[in-house]
Amino acid sequence: MSHTIIQAFADSVQKHAHRTAVVGEDGSELSYAELDQLRIYAARALLAMGVARGDRVAIWAPNSVEWIVAGLAIQTVGAALVPLNTRMKGAEAAYILEKSGANTLFCAGRFLGLHYPSMLAEHWPKSLKHVVVIGDAETGDTGWRAFMAKADQSHTEDVQQRAATVEATDTLDIMFTSGTTGRPKGVVTTHAQNLDVIRAWSAVMGLVPEDKYLIANPFFHTFGYKVGWLGGLLHGLTVLPHAVFDAAAILQRIARDRISVLPGPPTLFISLLNDPARATADLSSLRATITGAAAIAPSLIERIRAELGFRTVLTAYGLTETCGVVSMCEAGDDAETIALTSGKAIPGVELRCVDAENRPVAPGESGEIVVRGYNVMQGYLDDAKATGETIDADGWLHTGDIGVLDERGYLKITDRLKDMYIAGGFNCYPAEIERIIAAHPAVAQVAIIGVPDERLGEVGKACVVLRPGAALGDKELIAWCRDNMANYKVPRYAEMMVSLPTNPSGKVLKYQLRDLAKPAV
Repeated sequence: MSHTIIQAFADSVQKHAHRTAVVGEDGSELSYAELDQLRIYAARALLAMGVARGDRVAIWAPNSVEWIVAGLAIQTVGAALVPLNTRMKGAEAAYILEKSGANTLFCAGRFLGLHYPSMLAEHWPKSLKHVVVIGDAETGDTGWRAFMAKADQSHTEDVQQRAATVEATDTLDIMFTSGTTGRPKGVVTTHAQNLDVIRAWSAVMGLVPEDKYLIANPFFHTFGYKVGWLGGLLHGLTVLPHAVFDAAAILQRIARDRISVLPGPPTLFISLLNDPARATADLSSLRATITGAAAIAPSLIERIRAELGFRTVLTAYGLTETCGVVSMCEAGDDAETIALTSGKAIPGVELRCVDAENRPVAPGESGEIVVRGYNVMQGYLDDAKATGETIDADGWLHTGDIGVLDERGYLKITDRLKDMYIAGGFNCYPAEIERIIAAHPAVAQVAIIGVPDERLGEVGKACVVLRPGAALGDKELIAWCRDNMANYKVPRYAEMMVSLPTNPSGKVLKYQLRDLAKPAV
């Protein structure tokens, strides 16, 4: 059995050489053999640029075939992949590049109206030596073709020799996730543990080579990357990247390309169900989906089955710190179990709910969700203190989420110890958003809370105390936020307040802010 991602991909290429591996949004296709050749060329180019085993190489670009090629090449040469959220602004991206020590970056050219290299220009990290632009390169950019041409400066044998040195315990990727400190932390995971998680997830999903897997979930997220294109390719599927979610375009692609597997957050399915084009779209090819990242009404599960035609509808729970997966429902579970729980622990993983003294609570009782097993991260990059605060001496990772385990071992998530909320499938960390808003010259104090939203599940609300004599409107603040942070982090509401409620030690009582935000019954 393969022990590294690249060994597993080589096995898949050998089995499925002539099958279609990827299909671009323009309809272009690559077989597994052709994708493998592009992987080798890109790896040769990375070697020519001096990328060494253990280096960090980042990708800051939307879903595309080139993203997959670059990702495989990075893993082939033994470097660690560092995915960056495409909604980040220059300063946010620069922080992660600097923190990870990335020396090479693959980034979008012009995307969503912004030129990514220009956003980075005034925040250029010291470690960064090379930038390769994927798509819409402008004058002065090193484009994808120019990058691939560098392959002529090295040999396939060099790539094979480098790939042979990669071990199961080597770092596969460093994925940055925010937290209570307000600064993103790099989650370090290895080839072997990700490979095992992908195998477990794919077995529950029942993936088969005949499946066509449309991935609208962003590749910078574990959902779109690890159990997305990587899981699909390791099991011989046809993977179809999709860059920008648009319900009408997704419906067209389902019909045109005969999509059978389409995971996503609940918002994806709500958008598909609500789109007028659904009534006439041919969705007969749809077979399996899995969702999570937000509370799901049982009625939505039934609608996904009845109106979109999925035969397998599952729910799951995971964190970046667990290679993306902790628990999953199974195909035979009833609709109520699938809608109201996040399944049971995947094989080889332990799951508990514990009290404040770290003691397991009885089934049916509420406690903090803790996880132990092969899927738990190696730690946070260069942050032993944060790692020690998250993983205890017995190896249990403390998630900060509150849940209940039933007699069957099925998990229901009920609350969060931390203030994190999920907007449209994206984790939003108030401390990080508060840190950015606090830099506004008119702001004296700010607290961010999550409030209910029919379409996105939750959105942010900024509760703001202004500096004496300062004037700032809610729309003006929100517009400023759009210029200074990723869109999904931008609060959708803002309220200017005389003061924020605090306890005797001065800590803001966010539960009171949430209570105030609830609509009157």
